[in-house]
Amino acid sequence: MTTYPRKALLLALSAATAATGLAVTTAATAATAAARSGAAAPALTWHPCAKPGGPATQECAELPVPLDYADPGGRQITVAVSRIPGERPRARRGSLIVIPGGPGGSGVQRLAQKGAALQRELGGAYDLVALDPRGVGGSTTASCELAPEDRYLTSLRSWPGPDGEITENAARSRRTAEACARSGGPVLRSFTTANQARDIDRFREALGERKLSAWGVSYGAYVGAVYAQKFPRRTDRWVLDSSGDPDPQRVARGWLANMARGAEDRFPDFAAWAAHPDRDRDGLRLAATPQEVEPLVLALAASLDRAPRESTTPGLPLTGNGLRQSLQNALYSDSAFASFARLVKAAQDPAVAPALPPELAQPFSNEDAALMVGVICNDVAWPRTPMAEYQRAVDADRTRHPLTAGLPVNVLPCSFWKTAPAEQPTRITDEGPSDILMIQSRRDPATPYSGALKMREALGGRARLVTVERGGHGVYLGNGNACGDRTVTAFLTTGERPAHDAYCAD
Repeated sequence: MTTYPRKALLLALSAATAATGLAVTTAATAATAAARSGAAAPALTWHPCAKPGGPATQECAELPVPLDYADPGGRQITVAVSRIPGERPRARRGSLIVIPGGPGGSGVQRLAQKGAALQRELGGAYDLVALDPRGVGGSTTASCELAPEDRYLTSLRSWPGPDGEITENAARSRRTAEACARSGGPVLRSFTTANQARDIDRFREALGERKLSAWGVSYGAYVGAVYAQKFPRRTDRWVLDSSGDPDPQRVARGWLANMARGAEDRFPDFAAWAAHPDRDRDGLRLAATPQEVEPLVLALAASLDRAPRESTTPGLPLTGNGLRQSLQNALYSDSAFASFARLVKAAQDPAVAPALPPELAQPFSNEDAALMVGVICNDVAWPRTPMAEYQRAVDADRTRHPLTAGLPVNVLPCSFWKTAPAEQPTRITDEGPSDILMIQSRRDPATPYSGALKMREALGGRARLVTVERGGHGVYLGNGNACGDRTVTAFLTTGERPAHDAYCAD
């Protein structure tokens, strides 16, 4: 489950190093938290780390956390943390943590991207904070030492081969699991949602906060739900944006399976856009009617399966799966529709070499690939399904959901994972304070509305759901729905929440 295509926030943290004289240590607040808990809270030494286009006041620090919380005095690893101090100290509400999507999103980068908008919306009353989950960006990382060809997005996403064969998928998944067992070590095994929630609470303690408020998006919404379940008395105002089904028996396996439904919910928005007469102005109109767009895209993908097109990236052609993955990325936001339409137009023109989208044109780093695989395989045990059964499932799914071509039910490295989960996934329940606001678009390609309703059901009276009649992934400050934005802002600034589940028209 991803907030951004190709985990766009999976970039190594590049924080500016400040002069020693500029460092500010939160020793006093850490000591206060330590006194309450009876244990020593880590101190944070902040230094400026403003990112291009982000708030000039952004600061960064390093937070030590236990590699294994069952052995808190044992080996420590490092989590990169960041904050943007509130601009109205006298009206200070507390700290609001921004929890990124993924697995693999960088909270530090996310904070830089959304910090200015959050300051405007929230009136500077919160310290805005975030962390890079272990395995991401400036935090301690691990590597599976995978070959480059196994680290492309279309490889890590297990797209079946032409005509749905999965032999290559199975071989790649097996060697990836073996490589991770060989090279990842205990650090890779520590990459879990439960540990991310514990790291957030460790961060809360270091900040000297009794409670946190939060905005978690996509996978970050699931992390937020797990935190609220594990630490219910430490939550203040809690926003879950674009949630998936929290079924503890499946977790990421269920999220992946639900993508087929999500693509079908969302594709009509793209089809209507691509067939609209306004597209003629830019030469991007794909068909005369919306009903013609899906057959056109499917036929083009099948053609590229048979005969991949040489692209502008030497040695890396545009394949059918490359086109399918580009479509999945484009469905996240209306703003990406034009780039996908240009790719379709280029692939249709025999005189043009298509330019691959950046997310397809190079492999992930070893560290990013390890994190993406590690979390989903460590969180829950995946069934040891025979390959013949996987093949039958892919064949059936390709027929039912041609836009995703069998990907959602295909074999992944988790089926060959060498270590069992260290603990059972957290079961989300209605036990805890009623301080959660969910917001969800009706046509979400990654976390479909049907899955969000399962999260809403699990939370019961603890939550209210705001449904936004719009397509795309990530609602608050992301898709332009003023009603949804107002509702979340009002909750975070005043505590006012709809008395019942609410609806926002587009």
